[in-house]
Amino acid sequence: MSDIDIRTSGKAGRITLQRPKALNALTYDMVLSIEKALDEWRSDDDVDLVILDAEGEKAFCAGGDIAELYSTGKAGDYAYGRRFWADEYRVNAKIAEFPKPCIAFMQGFTMGGGVGVACHGSHRIVGDTSRIAMPECGIGLVPDVGGSLLLAQAPGRSGEYLGVTGARMNAADAIFAGFADAYLPEAEWPGLIADLETSGDAEEVARRAVEAPAGTLADLQSEIDRGFSGKSLADILDALESMDSDFARDSLKALHRNSPLSCAVTIEMTSRMRGKTSIREALELEYRYTFRAMQHGDFLEGVRAQIIDKDRNPHWRHQDIGDLSAEDVSQMLAPLGENSLNLEEQLT
Repeated sequence: MSDIDIRTSGKAGRITLQRPKALNALTYDMVLSIEKALDEWRSDDDVDLVILDAEGEKAFCAGGDIAELYSTGKAGDYAYGRRFWADEYRVNAKIAEFPKPCIAFMQGFTMGGGVGVACHGSHRIVGDTSRIAMPECGIGLVPDVGGSLLLAQAPGRSGEYLGVTGARMNAADAIFAGFADAYLPEAEWPGLIADLETSGDAEEVARRAVEAPAGTLADLQSEIDRGFSGKSLADILDALESMDSDFARDSLKALHRNSPLSCAVTIEMTSRMRGKTSIREALELEYRYTFRAMQHGDFLEGVRAQIIDKDRNPHWRHQDIGDLSAEDVSQMLAPLGENSLNLEEQLT
């Protein structure tokens, strides 16, 4: 069985991820296959909309398949990862700017690269099992695939909170934070997909949607804003340490598990993107970090600790927050000059 099933059905272009045992993690070939389909359907008058879904109950897509990124990076080959991220980001931009509706059905885990495929579409559907997150700081990366834009557009300081803690959102939380649009019980998804294929009318999503069961993010907003309004990671840590609440203690625990450099850069990226609307600007900013992530960041060590050796004991470059300077952050986000991300090359 192929890792991805791309076909047309009725008036819909269909993209179905088919790696359920791997939580539908995106391989490089899957990314390129998605791009090829979008390029073909863009001008195909027989395709009115695009439907993205996935097999299995556990995940729509839990992220990118980083095994090859790790092995090449450990061997000193940084070019493969840089090429992967550049090509992936180009696909994220194509989804965000696609001239036809892109409708994603996000059951189970939707994280990292899965967010990039699903959450820039025009109609983003969640159900009871949906758990959406940007947990990249836990592996020494930053919320990328356009995630910095989504985080910056979230209410109040929810973006900083979600970005540096990797907190998981249920359906209502994801809608509140702007990562999803509509809730529909998952038993009703096949019927909606069939109707979309027949009608080609994306407005059917809004007609079917119902109110999602309660989440927690909206109720936490005042605490989130109090704890995460600082301009730097140190400011946020100070604010959380001054708060006497389970929320603050849980947030500190999550923060201290993650890469200090990644967390500090995430806060800076979210700040820079606040008030912006351009996914291209977000992707270009994110690529400054991912271009350097293997050589100068914590990515390889984070993957080793969390995924390869699974000892959950990463040795970050900055074990002590006090050793992390503003210059360390700015260096990871410095312009790349001739290596800057170029989305124009294949974007039509």
